[in-house]
Amino acid sequence: MGWSEVSGGYQVTLRDGDVVARNAKGRELRSVPASLRDDPTVVGLRQLTEWLGRHETQCRTDIERWMVRSLPVPVAVLTEVWPDEAWRTALTDLVVAVLDDEGRRDPDGVGLLREVGDGQVGLVDLDGDSVRRSADRVVIPHPVTLDDLDDLREFAAELQVRQSVDQLFRQTWVRGAEVDATATRYGGYAGGRYDQLRHLTARATSLGYPVRGGNAVCRIVENGVTVEARSWVGADDPYYETETGDLVFTDRHGTALPLGEVGPVAWSEGTRMAAALYAGRVVAAEQEEDR
Repeated sequence: MGWSEVSGGYQVTLRDGDVVARNAKGRELRSVPASLRDDPTVVGLRQLTEWLGRHETQCRTDIERWMVRSLPVPVAVLTEVWPDEAWRTALTDLVVAVLDDEGRRDPDGVGLLREVGDGQVGLVDLDGDSVRRSADRVVIPHPVTLDDLDDLREFAAELQVRQSVDQLFRQTWVRGAEVDATATRYGGYAGGRYDQLRHLTARATSLGYPVRGGNAVCRIVENGVTVEARSWVGADDPYYETETGDLVFTDRHGTALPLGEVGPVAWSEGTRMAAALYAGRVVAAEQEEDR
């Protein structure tokens, strides 16, 4: 972005999300002079920075939703957004899979996304080859659904890939044989003590999980079916002590599902929420009580 003239002979520009100023002699200043704080150009640049930040966040949020819901994404849509730097940065190096006419993943059309256009996607496959595949739709798979996840993680680490959206190195959970498939509650992350309920609800909302009816909630759409993971946080006075409770999965009617009927993505994302809430417990106090 070029330099813009402002009052007092100064010039300003945007660099890495910050407003930078230089004086009439061309020397860059450590900070923008106070006299320019209300200058329309400076105000406009700061507003632009704020908008770009929100836009980047929204791009990542939308892509994560596509991933968690395994939503087919038309290549035509990706082609439209690809010129936008925020979208391109968020999409680059995500693992995508080309879908055939019946919506199944093409095993030869899986790789790290590098290019989109002309009805094709440019990928780097597991052999390290750059390939182009014709595609109408692709999917950004949730990592728990990737059979070769370990290989992909190793491959990405070798290439020093840094994904803007948490996909390959997202923590995943697989329902183990020790989990009672007929039960409707999972207590693996219950009992995490918090000094005050408001601390737990604040942690939930900061992690992106709304709290309703005493539960932190994570909604997942898997294979077209809506499942809601609910982790009990408490519904008493916000200044009262509380503990994390059991994890429950419900259908769209609010009926608790047997754990054996919960899909792999819903299980992983619901358990991820419960584990994150449990991780914020008062560990030091628990250690004192155990002595």
